[in-house]
Amino acid sequence: MPFSAQQYWQDGKIHILLAASGSVATIKLPYIAESLGRHPNVSIRIIITQSAEKFLMGQSPEQPPFETLRQIPGVEAIYQDYDEWKDPWTRGVPILHIELRKWAHLLLVAPLSANTMAKMTMGFSDNLLLSVLRAWDTTGTVDSSLKTRKSLVLVAPAMNTAMWNHPITQKQLTILRDEWGPCDSNKEGWISILYPTEKALACGDNGNGAMMDWKEIVRAVEQHFGIGALDT
Repeated sequence: MPFSAQQYWQDGKIHILLAASGSVATIKLPYIAESLGRHPNVSIRIIITQSAEKFLMGQSPEQPPFETLRQIPGVEAIYQDYDEWKDPWTRGVPILHIELRKWAHLLLVAPLSANTMAKMTMGFSDNLLLSVLRAWDTTGTVDSSLKTRKSLVLVAPAMNTAMWNHPITQKQLTILRDEWGPCDSNKEGWISILYPTEKALACGDNGNGAMMDWKEIVRAVEQHFGIGALDT
């Protein structure tokens, strides 16, 4: 059966759509999912982009096969690009990226790669994650009959230091920060940036661009929903 958000509107749970795009920091996704999934009132659905899959293919204990994410309590489903159009479209059948938007109370993109950030700010929608972002109800008016408040997006950029310092990145951050956010202080905002940190990167460079510590990301989500942090 195709996924339908309507089946879950009255389940009384917090719906977190967790996504990873192509960055080394994808290896932190299992920790984020496991920590958030420990809350009994949280339901998680995960989007893995095609490039993000390459970081979770069982290469090491910190890089388990992404299919093992299904075993984490609270994780209801995992979606790949293939799932968007695996069956020929039929009128009346739910469209996945629209249903995921309707379902989600929050979309957390951790990590947000340089490529996905660029496409997101330009409105590209050539994979499942970007289609969800492009179809996001940024005003809260489309899904107002389904939700008591506007669903928001949190993004945690992660990239090489030179990529982070690149002039085009700063232009894209201006769109995310000044035009589309921040959701915590701007009534019209719908997105907030979880800024990267400075450290030795996996590529060998030193500098800014590493994804915010995964525990801090989890804490930001918990604070947004007013749910207490659990011991890790």
